[in-house]
Amino acid sequence: MTGEFASLEGRTALVTGASRGIGRSIALELGQAGADVVVGYQSATEEAEAVAAEAGGRAVQADIADPEDARRLVEEAGDVDILVNNAGLTRDGLIARMPDDDWRAVLETNLSGAFYTCRAAARGMMRRRRGAIVNVSSIVGVHGNPGQTNYAASKAGLIGLTKALARELGSRGVRANVVAPGYVETRLTEVLPEELRQSMLASTPLGVFGKTEDVAAAVRFLVSDAAAFITGEVLLVDGGLGM
Repeated sequence: MTGEFASLEGRTALVTGASRGIGRSIALELGQAGADVVVGYQSATEEAEAVAAEAGGRAVQADIADPEDARRLVEEAGDVDILVNNAGLTRDGLIARMPDDDWRAVLETNLSGAFYTCRAAARGMMRRRRGAIVNVSSIVGVHGNPGQTNYAASKAGLIGLTKALARELGSRGVRANVVAPGYVETRLTEVLPEELRQSMLASTPLGVFGKTEDVAAAVRFLVSDAAAFITGEVLLVDGGLGM
């Protein structure tokens, strides 16, 4: 694969939340690019092991909302050159009735979890004076969405976290960027009512749902040397939805 566009030969990539959906596609894409992929997951052991086998890597279980578990995950991954924070969850509800636990759970996994893994991985990256971090946000983190105050806050927080990282780590050769997907075909969108699906498509200029592979391709580009002069960027992979 050496010489290919966005080749990742000889690099170790840790992808969190990689047992299914967007995370799975990212892990497979980075593996195809030549990276040694570590599939981070919380509970879906069989799925994670299958992804790791297909990507030619290995799976490591961890709850990244726990700072010690996040540190252990990065430590077990080895000398991480590439970190992709994709792990996340939703607990939707209108703010007037949102339980404190639903607020905390989403913020702790989506935002604090990314902070913990970034903190753990940044030390080695700075020491080696190279590294690429991509945090997977969402169009919801850019424009908001009713019934998702917790999710929107966590995904917007990822953007601020990443921009601060880009400024803090840039002089040490470490880049940090965000990918913000729009409406992508996943298990979640597959079960939505047809009326809602059509409404989503109507608000997307390209008129189609994205594929998880579309997000994965954007991540591959951003973590590769092809994007060597790009940091602190928020790349919308959304079919024009966020214009």
